[in-house]
Amino acid sequence: MRKLVVQPYDGMTPVLNIISGAKSTLRIKQFTLTDPIIVDSIVAAHVKGVDVRVMLNPKRPDGKRENDETMERFKKMNIKADWTNPAFIVTHEKSIVADSSVALIATFNLAAKYFSETRDYGIITTDPEQVSQIADCFDADWTRTSYIPGKYVGLLWSIHDSRTRIADFIDTARKHLYIQHPKFVDVPILDRIVHAKARGVHVHFICSGKHGVQEWDRPDTFSSFRIMHNNEIKIHVLKAPKLHAKLIMKDGESAIIGSMNIHRRAFDERRELGIMIKDRPLIEKLHAQFEEDWKLTEHFNVPDPLEKAESDIRIEDIWI
Repeated sequence: MRKLVVQPYDGMTPVLNIISGAKSTLRIKQFTLTDPIIVDSIVAAHVKGVDVRVMLNPKRPDGKRENDETMERFKKMNIKADWTNPAFIVTHEKSIVADSSVALIATFNLAAKYFSETRDYGIITTDPEQVSQIADCFDADWTRTSYIPGKYVGLLWSIHDSRTRIADFIDTARKHLYIQHPKFVDVPILDRIVHAKARGVHVHFICSGKHGVQEWDRPDTFSSFRIMHNNEIKIHVLKAPKLHAKLIMKDGESAIIGSMNIHRRAFDERRELGIMIKDRPLIEKLHAQFEEDWKLTEHFNVPDPLEKAESDIRIEDIWI
């Protein structure tokens, strides 16, 4: 069984329900965990006797350390907490597993702005094989051992198979590709999308425009958008809510949601987690949400990728 979370509409309630519902174990792996209400809920689970373990990414690519205060709080409460596996330059995965029976796979971080300002998604799954894989990967990262997924159960893992799974997903599209991704730094996936358009697939791409793209990613991202535009792929920008989601949907039948941007580092260097879904009610809801968002977008006049970054792009506007 799976459920869809849509932000900012659903807020933090689905997250709090999973945490407060844990009876024996709670495993949390996050890129950013700073929301005080969620932090309090994790502390409360620990106090009531739940075996809580938390892994937090130590710093962002720009060096900013957002999780230090949360880590200090957990340590003071004697909660088992550690930094994520140093084998990866960044752990961007956003997952929670409770009682080895339910898991959340999200595109959103556990920080206040992702529950009020951004378009994001999450999938809550009770599929035993999916939950087991996420828990097994947590244990491997916790003990600093390698993790190689076994049987494919609908999950996409970086650094193992996420690019290949996404490429195959695009290659099998027949009619439509709906894509919501804030950045684009991967030529193999660009090639797949352009070829999909060439064979007659209708491609609609929603991006975040100039905001949400670090200066060092702008040349690749904007060049990719220009190539798609030159191949008659519609590139639109969603300004409100701010786009942080990572979604690819095909033919109104299936979708991929996960933490990974379309970015070579997300595929090759970072710990990332995504999920492919075919549940009809969830796909119908995602399709309707994309259509609603498309109506709120405007054509993105892609800038010259070599132009100097605008000075009005603030660090708080960078969404990872």
